Amino acid sequence: MKIGDRVKFLSETGGGKIAGFQGKNIVLVEDEDGFQIPTPASEIVIVQSEDYSTANIINRSIEKVEQKAEITPLTPGAHSIKALMQQGQNEVVDMSVSDMVDVHKPITFSAKAEERKGGNQLSVYMAFVPTDVNSVSNTSFDTYIVNDSNYYVQFVYMCAEGNSWTLRCQGEVEPNTKVFLEQLTNHDINHLERITIQLIAYKRDKPFTLKEPACINIRMEPIKFYKTNSFRETPFFEVPVLLYTLIENDVVKRPWIVDPKVLKQEMYKSSPVIDRHDDLKEEHREQLINRYSVDQSKRNKKNVVDVHTQGLNDTIIIDLHAEQLLDSTAGMEAGDILEYQMKVFRDTLKQFEHKRGQKIIFIHGKGEGVLRRSILNELSYKYKSYTCQDASFREYGYGATQVIIK
Repeated sequence: MKIGDRVKFLSETGGGKIAGFQGKNIVLVEDEDGFQIPTPASEIVIVQSEDYSTANIINRSIEKVEQKAEITPLTPGAHSIKALMQQGQNEVVDMSVSDMVDVHKPITFSAKAEERKGGNQLSVYMAFVPTDVNSVSNTSFDTYIVNDSNYYVQFVYMCAEGNSWTLRCQGEVEPNTKVFLEQLTNHDINHLERITIQLIAYKRDKPFTLKEPACINIRMEPIKFYKTNSFRETPFFEVPVLLYTLIENDVVKRPWIVDPKVLKQEMYKSSPVIDRHDDLKEEHREQLINRYSVDQSKRNKKNVVDVHTQGLNDTIIIDLHAEQLLDSTAGMEAGDILEYQMKVFRDTLKQFEHKRGQKIIFIHGKGEGVLRRSILNELSYKYKSYTCQDASFREYGYGATQVIIK
């Protein structure tokens, strides 16, 4: 016999485990309740001998670990249903901590911007949306920046006041969305000479193709806001809007700095046929200021230039495009249209012949250059004392001549 052996009593029921010895013949048997019972060695019999070998100890330890791993709260017999239902109810809860949601705490989560196929070419527009489409001459206009690309766009929107600039709005436009800038009244529009938009495009949390920062200059044309046919249907709004293209398919439409190579290409290439009803695909002459009233059409005998300076340093801007001068060119030959354009040119110079130093901008477009050559030829032979040169490409686009009365 040795300590740890399991034994049972011969003369009575029960048994236990040998916990020790008293003398030679008395064995201390420890029962299930932990009591040690002195018993003569002749009154007990060994049921199971304890194996204290190293291999047996290791095996028994492994078995205990495996048995514990198999027992879970849902193991049948591990816990009663009542114990499972009461589990966790005795935990101490800190009642000083509020479980209410702080509605004033800013939300830091933001969903990733969705991208669309074909949106990796940068296209940005500026839109003027009339609040009353049926009365554009007596309504206000909501101004928006439209980002039709997969890029985030940081923008700065400012206007010129003489030689200084005023910041009107700045911010960020998420991909394939639009952002409201401000609401303009007719009075506000009449006093906006030039606006400039600066743009920087980028993506977040992913690599992207670098886009050059852009600075776009727009000379406002207030008369457009009074014409119903200036407002077109677009994919971006449910009502017709006046849309200015800032960047389209990575091409800056009105760059602040003109690339000399692009300028040369534009001056020597022929004029393409423009679909006047597709504002989103072709650049239109949106910066030109109409200096003519309705009574200056070909059908009216009164052909006096109606001059409006509109705060542009008293510079007179005359748009010689046929669609600006004539209600309709139906039945007119190209020579008839050219003759009428030259008549307006001569009448304008006649009107200001006594105003020395007067600066006049004649906008004729690049086209085939027929009207431009006729103007330069007229200036060379009949108005030799006047100074003429190409007008600012940045302010008036391609195809404009500046004349100063001497």
